[in-house]
Amino acid sequence: MKFKRLFLILWAVFTALMVLMVQGGVTSLEAFSPDNRTELSGGSAATVSKATKTAFAQPIKNLDRKRRRVFVFGDHLFNTQWVQAPSSVATLDGLGPLFNRNSCAGCHVRDGRGRPPLPHEDRMLSKLIRLSIPGQTEEGGPLPHPLYGGQLQEQGILGVPSEGRTQISWEEEPGTFADGKPFSVRQPSYQFTDLAYGPLGDEVLFSPRVAPAVFGLGLLETVPQADIVKQADPEDQDGDGISGRPNYVWDFAKKDKQLGILGWKANQPNLKQQIAGAFNGDIGLTTSLFPKPSCNDGQPDCLKEIKFGEQPEVSDEFLDKITTYMSLLAVPARRNIEGVSEKRGEKLFYQAQCASCHTPKMVTGKTSEHPEFNNQVIHPYTDLLLHDMGAGLADNRPDFEAEGQEWRTPPLWGVGLVKNVNKHTFFLHDGRARDLMEAVLWHGGEAQASKEAVLQLSETERTELIAFLQSL
Repeated sequence: MKFKRLFLILWAVFTALMVLMVQGGVTSLEAFSPDNRTELSGGSAATVSKATKTAFAQPIKNLDRKRRRVFVFGDHLFNTQWVQAPSSVATLDGLGPLFNRNSCAGCHVRDGRGRPPLPHEDRMLSKLIRLSIPGQTEEGGPLPHPLYGGQLQEQGILGVPSEGRTQISWEEEPGTFADGKPFSVRQPSYQFTDLAYGPLGDEVLFSPRVAPAVFGLGLLETVPQADIVKQADPEDQDGDGISGRPNYVWDFAKKDKQLGILGWKANQPNLKQQIAGAFNGDIGLTTSLFPKPSCNDGQPDCLKEIKFGEQPEVSDEFLDKITTYMSLLAVPARRNIEGVSEKRGEKLFYQAQCASCHTPKMVTGKTSEHPEFNNQVIHPYTDLLLHDMGAGLADNRPDFEAEGQEWRTPPLWGVGLVKNVNKHTFFLHDGRARDLMEAVLWHGGEAQASKEAVLQLSETERTELIAFLQSL
């Protein structure tokens, strides 16, 4: 009888452990493998140990002289303030006629993360509003607004009225953790004022988005697409409640649909196109990929004041150099990997099934022109797939195959350094979350069970979970 009782106790303990591991989405062996707890977030050559305000702006290690020259020039272009044409420097003019900022660094400060305007700021500095109406373009993308195009541009060159202004108001939504500790998340609402070219209309679809950090993109671009797609489970066949799926978007160079890997909704197939799109939409500059100006047919003042620089205003040479610069930005090293709180928080991260979407490990391919990126084990904490995040985070605006409640899993590497680099802790696609815990508490949809698990944690456990995230 004693042996039978002991056997039953051991079997109950074993079963409980197995349940925990299934709920965590991975086995404990996988969760706490040496590969996942490492300082080398970007692999051996693309990880840098810097935690200062320039942590996101560092090149990968041991660049040869030729690539270092390109990196330095690309850095210059990234920080260049473009001016209205014609100017004394023909290669750096052509701003506008409508635009949001006059430089890449204006939104991606120190290659880092943007934010919503602070209470004393009267306009958005590193956040923008994407616009569309129901329907699709010939390429399958969002159908631009007939008057205002693909995004609201809040600045214009001399003689061209800006399209309008965005006013954001916030409403607090209170809640309570299981231990009785209260919390509050803030819900944004938007009003568009000073619209210079007519009303937006009832059909308008809009999506507020802050500028994401731009380091590590060269590594993500190197991950084999087959490895990304094989993680998808659109029908949730394994029954874990997670059903990530790929977005297929238009590649303007290949003139065909390709897997989307970059952007808040995985709506860009590669870094070069993402940069060219930002030049066109954010700064009003033409490229060989996007040769049209930032005016629309319903904006006569804008069309009248178009003053082109040399065409394209961003030459292919410059576009290639800034693409190389951004490709070569290194990933900050993970910190405090053996800290007691960080290790406990890491365990909680897996038990809450966060790793089902924020996949800790990827392996790059073999085709990068930069040998440092090939065959590297990296730790971005993303699967690069779309997930339904629930009604609370929905923008209700389709983007190619991404639906209104779907967002690409954002990488978590570097999140603990945003405060050092960008002097704020605003997270999520629109910057609504004021810290990492508030970002977690906005998770819904496929991540609802993970949020519920976090709500059940004690205050000490919540502190440990955040300590882990801040170590990444």
